Amino acid sequence: MTENDTAELAYRTDHDRVQGHQDNAAIMNSLRPIPRVTIHAFCESEGVAEPVRRASLDRRMAKAHLKMNMGGIAAAIEFYRDAPTPNLIIIESRMSAQELMAALGDLAEHCDANTKVAIIGHFNDVWLYRELMRSGVSEYTVAPLSLADVLRMISELFMDPDKGPIGKSFAFVGVKGGVGASSIAHNLAWTLSQNFELETVLADMDLAFGTANINFDQDPPQGISEAVFSPDRLDEMFIDRLLAKCGDHLSLLAAPSTLDRAYDFSADAFVQVIEVMQRTAPHVVLDIPHVWTAWAKATLIQADAVVIVATPDLACLRNAKNLVDMLRRNRPNDSTPYLILNQVGMPKRPEISAADFSHALDIQPSAQIPFDPALFGTATNNGRMIGELQPKHPISQSFNEIANMLTGRVAATTKKNSSKLGGLAGLIDRLKRK
Repeated sequence: MTENDTAELAYRTDHDRVQGHQDNAAIMNSLRPIPRVTIHAFCESEGVAEPVRRASLDRRMAKAHLKMNMGGIAAAIEFYRDAPTPNLIIIESRMSAQELMAALGDLAEHCDANTKVAIIGHFNDVWLYRELMRSGVSEYTVAPLSLADVLRMISELFMDPDKGPIGKSFAFVGVKGGVGASSIAHNLAWTLSQNFELETVLADMDLAFGTANINFDQDPPQGISEAVFSPDRLDEMFIDRLLAKCGDHLSLLAAPSTLDRAYDFSADAFVQVIEVMQRTAPHVVLDIPHVWTAWAKATLIQADAVVIVATPDLACLRNAKNLVDMLRRNRPNDSTPYLILNQVGMPKRPEISAADFSHALDIQPSAQIPFDPALFGTATNNGRMIGELQPKHPISQSFNEIANMLTGRVAATTKKNSSKLGGLAGLIDRLKRK
């Protein structure tokens, strides 16, 4: 190589390095904060582990939870035998195409259906890329990666405007005052965040009499009223400032619980608030008060899933029938509302049997919560959830089952006793057909 060739090569190397830094800077500046999602990474080399580790410390990941592990796909398979899967699993693999597809089949047996999987490989293989995409893998990229590459990959999986909001909304409503719909909504939100390790936002929509702040022992200075009364300021950053932290994975948009003003809203008053929350967290629990207003009706109709809470008496049966009929008329292409019978077995109270309740509504109760005033009263007075006080109590297990029903995910405590689970949509079926 001549002296001129050496100089030219050095120039090009420096130029490419500078250009790479400029490209990475442009990518970083264009990225928005990652929403509240849980991410687990399983790396095989320090070359990939280092940018992933740096990404976990980046300011754009402040709301997300990223846990780093070594060991690749083998470590992931072993880990998820007893643990719930997160919103995203990042796996580095040096395996050949056939070995990787087989290993993903083993992972799918322990992976929840809604979990996204991103593969970081070391082979620029078009066939492998197409097979992974057809099998349900969300992303395949080739090492080496920079910090900007890792952040961009995560951002594109959760921030793509063409894919709509990342979060699903679960609306809880009681068919009569005092049936315990708020208590169930609050315990369900806690269960999703604690036992399932899912990022969850709980919105207390009873602005005048909401109890979520009491039940979680919180006293936030701001909450949902600031959001609904300031539609021109609504975005992810504004909502973030209003949320109160109730745990590692649970945030609360609290009600003011004051009577200083009348809370009269239009039908679409909460639409934008809910949409912004769905852009910031995978699961949004809406605690809707027992009122019949234009906004309450609109919120129920537009929710991803509706959970009706009733006690086994005649007034609740009539109200539940009216509510179910209304929802079926206005949501003909959506799933049937879920029904939870609460306070079952109250002493000296005549009750309508679950079978009769089910027959009248043509809905099987998803859960029956027994009457236990001492347990619920103790939890409320101490600002704790049932699962915190007595995690092995049958009522705590009922909340696990409700959460599983709504999300399709399985809690860690349940997973230890369960066999093969569905996941990575279409992957197992494809592998079986081969």
